Amino acid sequence: MKLAATLPDWSGLRERLAGLWARGREGSEHLPIRDWVGGATARPTSVSGFDTALIWVVVCLLAFSLVMVYSASVAMPDSPKFSRYDTSYFLVRQSAFVAVAFVAAVVTLQIPIATWEKWAPWLFAATLALLILTLIPFIGKGVNGARRWIPLGIMNFQPSELCKLAMAMYAASYMVRKMEVKENFIKAVWPMAVSLGVVGVLLLAEPDMGAFMVIAAIALGILFLGGVNGRMFLLSVAVLVGAFVLMIVFSEFRRQRIFAYLDPWNPNYAQGKAYQLTHSLIAFGRGEVFGQGLGNSIEKLHYLPEAHTDFLMAVIGEELGFVAVVIVISVFFWITRRVFVIGRQAIALDRIFAGLMAQGIGIWFGAQSFINMGVNLGVLPTKGLTLPLLSYGGSGVLLNLVALAIVLRVDQENRQLMRGGRA
Repeated sequence: MKLAATLPDWSGLRERLAGLWARGREGSEHLPIRDWVGGATARPTSVSGFDTALIWVVVCLLAFSLVMVYSASVAMPDSPKFSRYDTSYFLVRQSAFVAVAFVAAVVTLQIPIATWEKWAPWLFAATLALLILTLIPFIGKGVNGARRWIPLGIMNFQPSELCKLAMAMYAASYMVRKMEVKENFIKAVWPMAVSLGVVGVLLLAEPDMGAFMVIAAIALGILFLGGVNGRMFLLSVAVLVGAFVLMIVFSEFRRQRIFAYLDPWNPNYAQGKAYQLTHSLIAFGRGEVFGQGLGNSIEKLHYLPEAHTDFLMAVIGEELGFVAVVIVISVFFWITRRVFVIGRQAIALDRIFAGLMAQGIGIWFGAQSFINMGVNLGVLPTKGLTLPLLSYGGSGVLLNLVALAIVLRVDQENRQLMRGGRA
């Protein structure tokens, strides 16, 4: 009797185990699913809702963008070139761009990733057609010697921004289709190289070498993450770097930019090719640790060209100082890393296209923000690239939010799968 009293009660054990198993199959939140993709130290992943942290970070960046675009452009009507504009002209337009982009992002969020995978090649082909239209006189719009925009009345659309998203989708779709022959150069790498070459020819004809560098990084990054043979990948990178070097060697304009970057304070360059760089460096120097105060930039008073677009980071550095620059860099690093984590989770769930596409978008944001910040800080030669989510521009904000909405859709479908449902 004493022995029987000490034994555990096994009655009903089978029923309790069956109940636990049923709740696990239904996705009960009492049985958390571990994000094992992040490694042994990764935290458990919530299996309900959206990535609210990513959403709030993007919202804060957009709010900060409105403040800084207004600050950087408020004095522009003093110039004869912008004399017909109101002081709040660029703020109002940027606010409208953000509103339109938000609606587009909400609509995009409703589209399943399987639909994007189906239409990826056709979207890429449509983008090529738009790039060709940009080069046709009376259709494409030229500004400062570059023909990169298609006028749409309320805004000037820049097809190269759409091409970044289209390349992320097309390269991911391509790797899924070529997964079984990814070790074969002719079958796996050569067709992608031809596609990238066509894009390069069209973008360099505008010219827009900065956008081509970002798109090339997206394509090569997805090839590498998709498992292309290491030697073939290194060969592709070497060929691409060689092509960039040849473009610089045989282009007087680009060669002078490199010389100006190497010696910006040289009197031969300070008032010419290095004019933007020298004034950007002056802005950062004036900002010191905590800045001159919001609205107190001197360089934005017609000294620093494109202060509200390509060189917005310099205005941030001058007005808010080193601390704000570090915070902005950290935020973009966090966004890039978070997008990569979502992509890795999708791959772990055997959703190769969704994972590679998300990581391609992460490469896009990481590469473009790195190049823009590097140009502003004098680490890289001057290129005409905006800072994602922050710089003024309708096409950039629109495609940035659409791309992030697609990433959120990937994350949402990941969570649905982890709850035991279907994507």
